[in-house]
Amino acid sequence: MHTIFPSDYDPKLTVRQTQEAIRYIRETFQDEFGKQLNLSRVSAPMMVDRATGLNDNLNGTEAPVSFTMADMPGETMEIVHSLAKWKRAALGRFGFQPGEGLYTNMNAIRKDEDLDNFHSIYVDQWDWEKVITQEQRTLETLQATVRQIFKVIKHMEHEVWYKYPNAVHHLPDELHFVTTQALEDRWPDLDPMTRENRIAQEYGAVFIMQIGGALRSGQRHDGRAPDYDDWTLNGDLVFWYEPLDCKLEISSMGIRVDETAMAKQLADVGATDRLALPFHQQIMAGALPYTIGGGIGQSRLCMLLLGKAHVGEVQASVWPQTMIDACEEHHIHIL
Repeated sequence: MHTIFPSDYDPKLTVRQTQEAIRYIRETFQDEFGKQLNLSRVSAPMMVDRATGLNDNLNGTEAPVSFTMADMPGETMEIVHSLAKWKRAALGRFGFQPGEGLYTNMNAIRKDEDLDNFHSIYVDQWDWEKVITQEQRTLETLQATVRQIFKVIKHMEHEVWYKYPNAVHHLPDELHFVTTQALEDRWPDLDPMTRENRIAQEYGAVFIMQIGGALRSGQRHDGRAPDYDDWTLNGDLVFWYEPLDCKLEISSMGIRVDETAMAKQLADVGATDRLALPFHQQIMAGALPYTIGGGIGQSRLCMLLLGKAHVGEVQASVWPQTMIDACEEHHIHIL
């Protein structure tokens, strides 16, 4: 647990004003985001049956919160880590066509999260997914979609500035793209997260591509589940965040695996046993649509646009009392 305390921090908005701004940002962003990407809002589960294989395994080390039900003995339910797999199955089940997609308010519990200024055990994000054709599984499709999302975020900056001119945090006007291999080639002696900080500070806003697979050094830039993103066609949208003098990741997204990519990635991490699960069998059989999708952090977007120092200022979660007390001493008001 590590918390950054900026010197002379001024939250600018009271707690009550912050709550009003949170509502405004969330409602305005999702409407504009859905319109720009042609996404329909749907309802989504907070828990899934473990046996379906629908839960997000994240890096493969985080244990989901699980429970059993009186009416379903012998079956284990898991609180979702994200809806990465569920969304793709839903697009097929609901009959979405290429160019159409969905988004939902995703609420999750990640109990193994290391708490800091950006991380909470409570995750709230817009999970979204869109049907594409097999021919659209390209770098061009990925980058065009990222630019659309960046455009919506920039639009929100102007909207927030109009409503809260003294509180808005101004963002860069341009977005850059870079691969994880290019970062390793440039800074071979630095660890991956330091590389991300360096490139974010240099560019202001950057989409870091190709996360999950081994680099030429044999090391992985970062962990990614092997059964939803295609590691050659994914990435993270990162901003340089001056209030804390470090990077802030807003979105992780990518073109999803096809049959070939999933088989290879599962083999790479020694997880081919997942091929026996219903979701994975559907992918291998070509029974689910090809898609692109990701998640956009709701609290992190509020944090970014309002220049907040701690995610606890824009979401209600659980924090150690020592962290709450230390934040209060630095004018950081945890909800």
